[in-house]
Amino acid sequence: MKQLPLTKQQLIAAMISLSLGSVAQAALTINGSADNSSSARMSWGGADSLSEARNIMYKSNGSAIKKVDTGNGTTSITNANSFGSSNNSYNTTYRGSFGSSDMIPISTDSRSVAVIDAETGESIYEKDADIARPMASISKVMTAMVVLDAGLDMREELTLDPEDFVGPKRASSNLKSGDRLNRAEMLLMALMKSENPAAKSLARNYPGGYSAFIRAMNRKAQDLGMTTAFFGDPTGLDKRNVASSNDLVKMVRAAGNYDVIRRFSTTKSYDFFVSNYSSGNRTYKANNTSSLVRAGDYPIGISKTGFINEAGRCVVMETRVNNRPAIIVILGANSSATRWGDAKNILNSLATRRTV
Repeated sequence: MKQLPLTKQQLIAAMISLSLGSVAQAALTINGSADNSSSARMSWGGADSLSEARNIMYKSNGSAIKKVDTGNGTTSITNANSFGSSNNSYNTTYRGSFGSSDMIPISTDSRSVAVIDAETGESIYEKDADIARPMASISKVMTAMVVLDAGLDMREELTLDPEDFVGPKRASSNLKSGDRLNRAEMLLMALMKSENPAAKSLARNYPGGYSAFIRAMNRKAQDLGMTTAFFGDPTGLDKRNVASSNDLVKMVRAAGNYDVIRRFSTTKSYDFFVSNYSSGNRTYKANNTSSLVRAGDYPIGISKTGFINEAGRCVVMETRVNNRPAIIVILGANSSATRWGDAKNILNSLATRRTV
């Protein structure tokens, strides 16, 4: 039976307060009906999108990423609280590393690329990975972490102001001044659809205001050891937002600790109910900006695309291949075809790589 999209009222009624520590966690329960059998899960391939799910629930019971002693003097990582398999649980312990320490035998056309084993930190492909480049909307991953770190009420309704549509560049948007969405919906808009006004509104409604938010972005980057990174705005429209591919790997690894980022960034589609006193209420049918996420042919646990002229086509993602986690960063592709061609080339190469 086809499941109905969730309404804004159901989402607001279901959002409960975030419990945030050194690792951000969230509880998000949606009661669309009495049927509690269907859940949206982290998109490790074939997972339901939020618009197809009746219930979404993440129960906090410790940190989202747990270190596990393997008994042989090494440490593995168990992601015990993310969704993935058909029984709504994801509890895989990673051991070892990708087979050879040699680089993946591929060539890429994008200007900068980094691929690492997310468990060991081993580099398995690099191309100009230490050069700082504009990152465009990849910036919104940092925006999301700063929002979640603040422990703000995700049910609070935010209203888009005219200033949320003003930035370093003109950018298209299906949002309007006066649109009202709660903070969770704004975050979903920013991560899934890459809506710039949503990211601006999240920053503007941060404790201390917009300037404090930008300072928090750069402070977070420093804390993560992103020595080449600078953030001038929360959207990525500012060409001063730069980082090397290797530094963006650090950012994606950190983002993996946030279940909300995992879920929201890999949501295939969502029907937003948007309230607006002036222009009336409407439904905004939004799709993920990643064609790989929309297609669902590859296991992707985190995803974010980006584009401005100075940055070219960009994408960051976390994937799991042969039961091994990897992080992929692609910057400066001259076209969408180049970006997705490089991404598929990497993913296919990882799939045929022997693991030990």
